[in-house]
Amino acid sequence: MKTIVESSGLPADVYSAKCPTRQVLDHIAGKWTVLVVDALLEGTMRYTDLSRRIGGVSQKMLTQTLRGLEADGFVTRTVHPTIPPRVDYELTELGRSLAEPITALREWTETHINDIERARSGAASGAGASPDS
Repeated sequence: MKTIVESSGLPADVYSAKCPTRQVLDHIAGKWTVLVVDALLEGTMRYTDLSRRIGGVSQKMLTQTLRGLEADGFVTRTVHPTIPPRVDYELTELGRSLAEPITALREWTETHINDIERARSGAASGAGASPDS
């Protein structure tokens, strides 16, 4: 049975440009979202811990990603009244429901990286060849 989108009464259809599922898919398929969710599967983390765990993420992108995940209900942000304030990030139940597909995607990528790099190398070396050859 197809899920009905409550806001429109229409069936959920990621192939429809107007369906909100498209925005959600775009958001959860982003590399920073995948990495943040995967890191938070290890447990509650502070911003600095996430920043250290996810090499190469800028402060701007980590902040935007966390805000988006919080707005979509995947992450909770808890501010502790200490000096300086301590902020913890944790996956919600909805966020934890992403564990299986996110972990599978990460593991698949790590398993097949050599195949992908070989294919890229072959494509790059054949880049000068004519399409008819």
